[in-house]
Amino acid sequence: MLPEKDADILKANCFKTDYLVIDLELTGLNAKQDEIVSIAWVPISHQRIQIGSCQHFINNQVNNLNQSPVFHGIDSDTLAEGVPLNEALKILNELIDDKILIFHNQELDWSFLRLAFNKAGLLHKPLAILDTMQIEHKRLARQGQVIAQDSLTLNNCRERYRLPEYSCHNALTDAMATAELFLAQANQISRGKPLLIKHLM
Repeated sequence: MLPEKDADILKANCFKTDYLVIDLELTGLNAKQDEIVSIAWVPISHQRIQIGSCQHFINNQVNNLNQSPVFHGIDSDTLAEGVPLNEALKILNELIDDKILIFHNQELDWSFLRLAFNKAGLLHKPLAILDTMQIEHKRLARQGQVIAQDSLTLNNCRERYRLPEYSCHNALTDAMATAELFLAQANQISRGKPLLIKHLM
């Protein structure tokens, strides 16, 4: 996905580009009625995950946690330690301009994030958006593999690259897991040769 097509970005070397990997924990799958419970991001610069610049915020304004305590381990006590969502969005908004964003299932997370930015009156101008789930789908399809319904989950994608399984399930852990997956995918696809951003879209 490329919000504003830019030939220079499409032709950029993917190994020399700055990325921001984002993950959200949600109360459901409908961006118009469900809520963002937590948000985290992990920067990547020149193939290195910038551990010291990772951030994780919990939204203390969630109205209905639904199954979040079960799926995410976030309960009302955890919420009380969080911040208003708009505070996190303002910080994130300052980071995403001129960056390529990465999600695992960007169709879901970006729909929530875009709507939240719009409600907060924040402009967002990422250079492009990559999706590790779509990257993996295309890679498997090119190999002629049968793609099972659950074969594109984050854990199953990571398993194919022999990446370690993360037992903790929260936005920061999943953002880190997605960052590692993206680096593994890029190196697997390139096989030591130059790889452009457009080859990952």
